[in-house]
Amino acid sequence: MTKDTETDMKEVELNEMDPEKQPMTGDGQTGEKNGTVKLKVPEDEVTFTGLSKEELMKVAGTPGWVRTRWVLLILFWLGWVGMLAGAIVIIVKAPPCKPIPEMNWWNEGSLYQISDLEAFSDGLEGVETKLDNMNQLKVKGLIIGPLHSVQANRPLTLNLKVVDPNKGSEDALRSLVEKAHKKGISVILDLTPNYEGWPSWFTAADEAEVIEKVKDAAEHWLKLGLDGIKVSDVTVPAQAAEWAQLQAAIQSNRTEDTKNKLLMGVAEGITAQEVSQFVNTSGIDLVLSDLLTMQKDVMDTLTNMDFLSALKMNLGWGVGAAQKKQLASQISAPGLTRLYQLLLFTMPGTPVFTYGDEIGLMAEGTTNPKMVWDLEEKPAEGAVNATAEAIRKDRSETRKWFKSLSDLRGKERSLLYGDFYRFDASSAVMSFLRLWDQSDRYITVINFGSAPATIALTFQGTEGVELPEQAKVKLSTDEALEPDSMVSLNSIKLGPGQGALLQFPYVA
Repeated sequence: MTKDTETDMKEVELNEMDPEKQPMTGDGQTGEKNGTVKLKVPEDEVTFTGLSKEELMKVAGTPGWVRTRWVLLILFWLGWVGMLAGAIVIIVKAPPCKPIPEMNWWNEGSLYQISDLEAFSDGLEGVETKLDNMNQLKVKGLIIGPLHSVQANRPLTLNLKVVDPNKGSEDALRSLVEKAHKKGISVILDLTPNYEGWPSWFTAADEAEVIEKVKDAAEHWLKLGLDGIKVSDVTVPAQAAEWAQLQAAIQSNRTEDTKNKLLMGVAEGITAQEVSQFVNTSGIDLVLSDLLTMQKDVMDTLTNMDFLSALKMNLGWGVGAAQKKQLASQISAPGLTRLYQLLLFTMPGTPVFTYGDEIGLMAEGTTNPKMVWDLEEKPAEGAVNATAEAIRKDRSETRKWFKSLSDLRGKERSLLYGDFYRFDASSAVMSFLRLWDQSDRYITVINFGSAPATIALTFQGTEGVELPEQAKVKLSTDEALEPDSMVSLNSIKLGPGQGALLQFPYVA
């Protein structure tokens, strides 16, 4: 065997021992080590790289492309003009929005008065620690006091610019105001002169001098940051010539860029007609009436609400608030507390509450009740008193109900400043509608009676107001009316001592 032949045989053996160099495919592919493959690319294959700038310019100038561009341009402008025309038609045909009435901060939510600071929370400093609780209730203003120094029926000792040391200090009041403002809560100071005695403005002979002192004190406290003053029993002093000076001291410096200061007065024992006249002649920003406390008849209450609804921006409503008493102690049964909360939050006007009204607190005798806190803390096991636990749960649920109503009152236009329409009523059942322009409408239905009631909502002679067949239950004290369920307005069933707030949308 020749040398060349031996060499060829060795190469064959090596190739057989190294499979990585065996061809992976036929068709002209050559196997290489590690599985790589060499492919033969035809030399005559051409890759498309698009048109050059010069070629694009030549094509763009051809008649076909020119016509295409013009067609697309015309279609674009026709579409744009069509959309513009459609928008104009929608705007023209859409009903115009009703202008929002002029409002002040005291119209935007409820006012909460604390006459006995010790019973509420250990003085001015204690009130400051409870501001978060007030903020949760969505109240817009706190009415504090009276705090000034005076001896009953002795006008010579009256000093409206000095805080009674037994009630706190000026520094504590200033700190309270600053902290409240940071939470969006205004503070009103009660400057009722003779709050320890009677009458509230001393005798007729003292009237002019006392009004002058109230005016000077109002200027003093407003400069320190308070947002308004409240005075009680104003029907008589408001007729005096000096009253205009007090009014001017509070209202004269109002501008669009500043927060308005409030002059609030309590008018007790007068009729709805007299309230209307007083609001229009006294110059008082907010008149708190005791009509709800005095009036127990449902029909008369609805009639008064209807008569005074146009004055809603200048009228405050409360049950016991005019006398600085708790709501629950002024009504026929404590179980009706939530119904009166529903009424106050949904009727036209500013709701005014006394501390404790949010939980149904009641006074014992003539002593102001001690405020109850920490309602969410359940008693420890083994120390549960069934009666006490039932009271705690009821107060907690009443507070949740209050918060829900307050939240709605502060954000729903129909409840804030909507028009008022009463429905037919019976001796125990009242219902009314609040609506504003294109906003959701709300119906309040309350059964104050001791028997179940079936209510069919109908108007008498009311034009331009239409009701749907059904409405949604927004809030309810009646377990049979679950929130978000639908109810027929021709047959609303309410249990004794139950109420509901219904909602239906605006339909163009």
